[in-house]
Amino acid sequence: MLSKIYSGANIGLDAVTVTVEVDVSSTGLPHFIMVGLADRAVEESKERVRSAIRNSKVEFPDHKITINLAPADLPKEGPHYDLPIALGILLASGQITNRAGIDLNQSLVVGELSLDGTLRYTRGILPIALLAKSSGFQKIIVPFENAKEASVVEGVEVLAFHSLSEVMRVILGQQDLTPFVRENLNLGEDLIFEYDFSQIKGQEMAKRALEVAAAGGHNILLKGPPGAGKTMLARAFPSILPPLSFEEAIEVTKIYSIAGLLESGKSLVTTRPFRSPHHTASHVGLIGGGNNIRPGEISLAHRGVLFLDELPEFPRQVLEVLRQPVEDHKVTISRSSGSLTFPAQFILLAAQNPCPCGFLGDLKKSCTCMPGQIAKYRKRISGPLLDRIDIYLEVPAVAVDKLTTGEDAESSHQIRDRVNKARRTQKTRFGGRILTNSEMTNQDIKQFCSITSEGLEILKKAISSLNLSARGYHRVLKLSRTIADISNSDNIQLEHIAEALQYRLREEI
Repeated sequence: MLSKIYSGANIGLDAVTVTVEVDVSSTGLPHFIMVGLADRAVEESKERVRSAIRNSKVEFPDHKITINLAPADLPKEGPHYDLPIALGILLASGQITNRAGIDLNQSLVVGELSLDGTLRYTRGILPIALLAKSSGFQKIIVPFENAKEASVVEGVEVLAFHSLSEVMRVILGQQDLTPFVRENLNLGEDLIFEYDFSQIKGQEMAKRALEVAAAGGHNILLKGPPGAGKTMLARAFPSILPPLSFEEAIEVTKIYSIAGLLESGKSLVTTRPFRSPHHTASHVGLIGGGNNIRPGEISLAHRGVLFLDELPEFPRQVLEVLRQPVEDHKVTISRSSGSLTFPAQFILLAAQNPCPCGFLGDLKKSCTCMPGQIAKYRKRISGPLLDRIDIYLEVPAVAVDKLTTGEDAESSHQIRDRVNKARRTQKTRFGGRILTNSEMTNQDIKQFCSITSEGLEILKKAISSLNLSARGYHRVLKLSRTIADISNSDNIQLEHIAEALQYRLREEI
């Protein structure tokens, strides 16, 4: 007998329908064959399925079993085909029938099986749930631990199970099952952050620069001696970012679901990602890749922050792979088996010391580095990568009187209110096509960056004196537009250009 069960395969951040065809034949020697370009994890499902069926108090057919995962030319990976394969075998062998009205022809089935027949948490469920909706499937059958994740997608009935035996009882009509009820999603409410700007003494200029970066999605480099507060400022930065919208949360959750980093029993990633890879990270770990291509740190930081502490300590060849993603907000990974594109719309937040010892230019402690050491240290970061950073900021050591004062600084909540207002202005301006000023194209800059005559005059002088590249010129305009938005100004004024240029000042390397 022949049976068909529908499942899905994750390709990048999207999913495509996979038909699990099972043929149980009484002719020929008992054998278990699987075809359809399956990887090792799928091949090993034969043993998991065999044990799960037997431990669920049903008989594993002692016949020739042929399983085809169609389309045959599409690579299949992962253990989430266990449940559809098991159901296909039981249906084809006549041990279960669709008596309870669950139309398996209108359902997508996904789930990894344990040897005892229980269903385990399975990664990559959200893209498959979105596939179910777009392909017209009415139901999706998932492990209970994935129910909240699948229920995020409206219009698809989620049937969540704890074990294979429970699935069989429901199909046979021996047990009732209530579809999983979607929980209310309260994005941005009652967010708690470990670090707050009120905890940081002094550093008013740094806080202002971070506010501008958060409002427009601009990249920023913090430079200063050890102990000045660079890492503390970076850790507090997520607390002034606006909450994720539902659409953004879906984008981020898809990435984390594919990567297997979504917490079990959680429906969505509700806070903006903050990724802080160690400087020993490889270029594959940073941009993604591997035999089975997975998203890297820059994609895991999508719609959030990628914090690179001790920037010059990263190998230069690792930093160089950031050039294109920082500019294009996406990364395409090509391998012999094909290519995949992952989103990478993140704020690059980097920190570094001014020299190897960290005290170059410090007024209280002398630098012990030789000129050659300093030059070599600075050359670890290429000019083209630095040109893609919008804000360069010196973070000096905090003065004693500010460090010991008992007064509270401005809280992250107060700063976030201004950031939210500026973000709403940008959303209205671009009609939701893009979300921040940092994403503007040259055409957008021409249309939305109207400058007064005084501002244009100082900008012309700055292009020559600062030796700005075309990219640097456009980044100054984007930065000025953000500062104007924070000031609630329709046009870019002289003071907005002046502040933006101040953030572009840096020592030549």
